[in-house]
Amino acid sequence: MTTQGYGTIEPELDELSISSFSHVRLPRFAPLLVLLGALALSGLLALLLGWGPVAIPVVAVILTIIALPLWSAVVENRRAAVDRLVTCLVWTALAITLVPLVWVLEKTIAEGIPAISWHFLTNDMRQGLDPVTFKMVAGGGLKHALLGTLLVTLGAVVISVPIGLMTAIYLVEYARGSWIGRTITILVDVMTGIPSIVAGLFAVALFSTITGNPGIRFGLMGSIALSLLMIPTVVRGAEEMMRLVPSDLREAAYALGVPKWRTILKVVLPTAFGGIVTGVVLAISRVVGETAPLLVAVGTVDYVNGNLFSGRMMTLPVYIMQEYNGTVDDRKFAWGAALILIAIVMILNLVARIIGKIFAPQTGR
Repeated sequence: MTTQGYGTIEPELDELSISSFSHVRLPRFAPLLVLLGALALSGLLALLLGWGPVAIPVVAVILTIIALPLWSAVVENRRAAVDRLVTCLVWTALAITLVPLVWVLEKTIAEGIPAISWHFLTNDMRQGLDPVTFKMVAGGGLKHALLGTLLVTLGAVVISVPIGLMTAIYLVEYARGSWIGRTITILVDVMTGIPSIVAGLFAVALFSTITGNPGIRFGLMGSIALSLLMIPTVVRGAEEMMRLVPSDLREAAYALGVPKWRTILKVVLPTAFGGIVTGVVLAISRVVGETAPLLVAVGTVDYVNGNLFSGRMMTLPVYIMQEYNGTVDDRKFAWGAALILIAIVMILNLVARIIGKIFAPQTGR
């Protein structure tokens, strides 16, 4: 190749080897091979030294974290070895995180499935008529706790969603950069860290002061206690989703003469709808398993009470605690209720992901 004023540049491309642009790589099955070798070695050491079964995978992971990067450093290069080391550490952290989750699920499923039955789901703890056999049977169900959880949580949603959503709208659309907006944000962050039992004590103190009866307990008190825990989550989730709405959409609406309130209602909220609903569902799944505020504010009963405004109610978390502290026979009811509660939380999280995926704004052109 010739250039004017700079002489002739003639790179001899045929003398450049392809290997100068690449290097030797370990085979794809190298991590699996190292892991199997580490398991074999740790198993041999366990037999010789009398280790327990838990030590075998632990030692195998440690040997893999050491051996795989060393092999990569010898065959590949330093950068590849560092990459292998970090990858091993990340997978190890994931495995450590999954161990308690898998153990809890396995234990709950194994203990809870034998307790699940039609009688368990359709009866409370009092003696009553079995709808299948039409005979009087003893209690041993969680119908009252399941219904109480649904009603108390629904009441919390009715209180929390409007307050949280309107607070987020004010922070994003009206109080951005102002001192009052920063103050509200700080207070919301403080509410996020409030212990759950404090929310229950607040509900008890509030209604004791209003009614003059220190011993008053009913379902709405639990809803208010849970709403104190839900509101910060709803506010932060809705606020972040609304901030992601492009300013161009607002400015286009203003340019057409659309008032601010209508722009929020017709442009901002529909665009952020998927994220807002996802945040609300996640807030529900966060409070549905709370025990302390419901034990303090709602109390316990052994029968169905469908009135949020009168009388104590039973909820699933309190039911689990009460039955687990009972006899050995009562503990099977606690495991069954725990399995139902975990299923509810998992379903809520799946619903949140599905809603977020369906209503996510389309970014493609």
